[in-house]
Amino acid sequence: MVSSITEIKETSNHQKWDARFIKDKIFTGLIILFSLITISPIVLIISKLISKGYKQINLSFFTETTPNTYQAMLANEAGNTIPGGILNGITGTILMVFLASLMAIPIGVLIGIYLYENGTKRYAKIVKDITDILQGVPSIVLGLISYFWVVKFITNGFSALAGSFALFIMMLPLIIRSTEETFKMIPVSIKEAGFALGVPYHKIIFRILIPSGLSGLITGILLATSRVIGETAPLMLTALGSMAVNLNIEKPTSAIPLLIWEFYNDPNMVDLIWASSLLLMMLVLGINLISKMIISKRNL
Repeated sequence: MVSSITEIKETSNHQKWDARFIKDKIFTGLIILFSLITISPIVLIISKLISKGYKQINLSFFTETTPNTYQAMLANEAGNTIPGGILNGITGTILMVFLASLMAIPIGVLIGIYLYENGTKRYAKIVKDITDILQGVPSIVLGLISYFWVVKFITNGFSALAGSFALFIMMLPLIIRSTEETFKMIPVSIKEAGFALGVPYHKIIFRILIPSGLSGLITGILLATSRVIGETAPLMLTALGSMAVNLNIEKPTSAIPLLIWEFYNDPNMVDLIWASSLLLMMLVLGINLISKMIISKRNL
């Protein structure tokens, strides 16, 4: 009698184990399937860009300016690589992102520090709400705001300065929120130790808190940069574009996204579309990978 009961229990446990094993395998398979479905679009995009764009990548692609339609048409008819490159777009992108970073990084970090120190105050809550709203505003709307504020009343025309202002507005909320969240992760005891030693408040901020959260700040800045580096709509309304290399912030300037849009409207420039898109994707991917490496080192 006892042995039969034991056998029944063992059979029941074995059946339960089999059911759990089957469920585990099913859910594991579903996770793998959904993961493959999730990453398949980016894999297809990258493979398509590489297969279509690598032929146009050469030294002249980085050192020469954009060719005209006639040159591209002759190259296509002869089956040759399109002459010229996107140097004007590369220099314009670097210039505008650099100017936007000069404005966004110090302002964003200081506002983030203010929100961290005064998070419960009414004015700080208003700033947080504005930051969240600004982060969700479409880029074309920010381009319109920059057009009416800067192009119309400050620069009196399209320019790199106007384009960088549009990018600055887009970078600002990301840097603010990342700064605030980074400082929240720093132990309060570090700041209290500074006060206990009689260190002035501004030195605690600049010599203790900022160095302690430097990796988080850099990560936020890199993510903000990767977001704006591929924007087209705001630059169409502010920087306009240029066929030549321009480093004058008061004149119209091109950018890689602007060139992609211009190439799209010209059937002779198809190869340059793929090559420029490949370069832009690699820039964004590289920035994101660097930010991931910083985060992983920070968590060790």
